[in-house]
Amino acid sequence: MRIDIISVVPSLLESPLAASIVGRARAKGLVEVHIHDLRKYGKGPRLQVDDYSYGPDAGMVIQVEPVFNMINELKAEREYDEVIFMSPDGEVFTQNVANELTLKENLIILCGHYKGIDQRIREHLITREISMGDYVLSGGEIPACALVDAVVRLLPGALSDETSALSDSFQDGLLSAPVYSRPAEFNGWKVPDVLLCGDPKKIRAWQDEISLQRTRELRPDLLEE
Repeated sequence: MRIDIISVVPSLLESPLAASIVGRARAKGLVEVHIHDLRKYGKGPRLQVDDYSYGPDAGMVIQVEPVFNMINELKAEREYDEVIFMSPDGEVFTQNVANELTLKENLIILCGHYKGIDQRIREHLITREISMGDYVLSGGEIPACALVDAVVRLLPGALSDETSALSDSFQDGLLSAPVYSRPAEFNGWKVPDVLLCGDPKKIRAWQDEISLQRTRELRPDLLEE
């Protein structure tokens, strides 16, 4: 898999995507992540890629021309399955979306900044818009990092034990059961007896029951879906 990320502040992306599971997956050659500075196509001494919006609203808007040029440069080298824009009004990112994106070979992620991006970019260059929730951040870099992390950790070989991802929250539409580690008792706080019984079937049945219970109490909307 190859992921190309376009940003006006690439330094926000470099450290998070070089560490932990994503960093190790890159080192193993499981995924290529390339971060591109949109100012490569900026103009003037400040390499400007934004300008005032038409109309009375305050805030600068990323212009269509530099984004067009950057995406065309990337597309000249390979075909892309999706050109994704991280947007607060896109489809909400879910585990199902992460699973779906693992099947893609090449992705472009465009990070907005300032007031937003020229609408013509969204109409003519973007194939999919994804939101991390009903709130607004300063730019799309943090959501892009979250998306890449969620997708890359699902790639075969990214986790030391691939089966661990199968028990993650939302993977089966439910919240996961709580987890415990040694010691079995600390400060009077005990691990549930069933986890110490050594019977995998009993433990799985308990985990399924608790998973459903937690989902019913904390996220009943998931059961409705």
